[in-house]
Amino acid sequence: MSDFETVVARVADRVTPDAAERERLRAAVDLLTERIHDALDDLPVDASVVQVGSTARGTWLADDRDIDLFVQFPPDLDRADLERYGLAVGRAVLPDGREEYAEHPYVTGDVRGFDVDLVPCYDVADATAIQSAVDRTPFHDAYLQERLDATLARDVRLFKAFLTGIDAYGSDLRTRGFSGYLSELLVLEYGGFEPLVRAAADWHPPVHLDPEAHGTATFDDPLVVIDPTDPERNVAAVCSSENVARLQHYARDLLADPREPLFVPSDPDPVDADAVRAHLDRRGTTPVAVVFETPDLVDDQLYPQLRKSLDGIAGELDRRGFAPLRSATFADDRAVLLVELAVAELSAIRRHTGPPVHVREHATGFYGTYEDADAYGPFLDGDRYVVERDREFTTPRELLGSDAVFDVALGARVETALEDDYDLLVGDEVASLADVFGVELARYFDPTP
Repeated sequence: MSDFETVVARVADRVTPDAAERERLRAAVDLLTERIHDALDDLPVDASVVQVGSTARGTWLADDRDIDLFVQFPPDLDRADLERYGLAVGRAVLPDGREEYAEHPYVTGDVRGFDVDLVPCYDVADATAIQSAVDRTPFHDAYLQERLDATLARDVRLFKAFLTGIDAYGSDLRTRGFSGYLSELLVLEYGGFEPLVRAAADWHPPVHLDPEAHGTATFDDPLVVIDPTDPERNVAAVCSSENVARLQHYARDLLADPREPLFVPSDPDPVDADAVRAHLDRRGTTPVAVVFETPDLVDDQLYPQLRKSLDGIAGELDRRGFAPLRSATFADDRAVLLVELAVAELSAIRRHTGPPVHVREHATGFYGTYEDADAYGPFLDGDRYVVERDREFTTPRELLGSDAVFDVALGARVETALEDDYDLLVGDEVASLADVFGVELARYFDPTP
């Protein structure tokens, strides 16, 4: 066997659920299905239950204990009744569970050590007739169950383990990586894990795949995989360009140097405040951090708002001349918008160049605006009028500590949180974040692909 084959064989053994785990899963699914049927007997509507997801298809990783059960209601059922009946079944089956919300509410809970999602959906004729985004999931399951044999299922597990190891697995809006369904489609499309890795190493985005050759829509994404059950959907729409590039980088790395650690997720050792200060001293930069109470949102709502806010603040710092080098956001009970700046302080005045004098209308207007203003000039520099005006903010602390921070594009709930209160850390003050965010700061100061 080659080094590559030896490594993937060892990984496959490690990530494949054993017979005992499969039996525990089967027993849990049987118990839940029986409970669902009992709950449905009390409803004035006919419905059915189907198991979906990786545990239904045999592609789940060992110790990844998720069970997804969909309760399918008639397509002519009112949406409010779908939600009401779905929650009634969920509460009956998972009495200690909790309600979550995607496109509509569902119940999640724990049964015999398995994380269970019990989701109501419509039993539509095909995926193009969906009334709710979750309605297409049973079609995904049916499509893959017909096509994935034991060998391909093994290779799906390998690919999922690889994506997990390189921190690119998950379609949540915090990760913006590869979903389980997308992973399975890619393995199926290329015929296995190794051919997929070899192909990805040579991708030239945008990459366009259409397994059923039926796509009817165009997409401006780095990776496009047309849903085999829906010709107007890109399964990879959430996958960021960075995660596509990350897969390419580590695919090349794995082929050049096959090794098991690439299949195992790991966090760097956290840095302490002294280490943060040492990095900043070496870099000669000025970081600023806006720190506030994290809005009470699920990650899929929180992280888009954090990124929008970070982009708004970094963009304003750039427009004001503070030259951002890099930025990051992370959250626990408190959320952080961190921007590292090349410029710590600007001059008290800034230059404002006007139009050429020969462009009479605009030049006259410019001169008239500033001839009596509290500014240096207007004067001529070549054929243009120029003034030197007082700068509104000379330091990032002045800017971000003022109401001007609310003039940038912020996520709605982030803006509300900042209006309540926020801390502003500048320079070495950022080192205090290491107490809570030592791992995140370690990643920041020792970045990898």
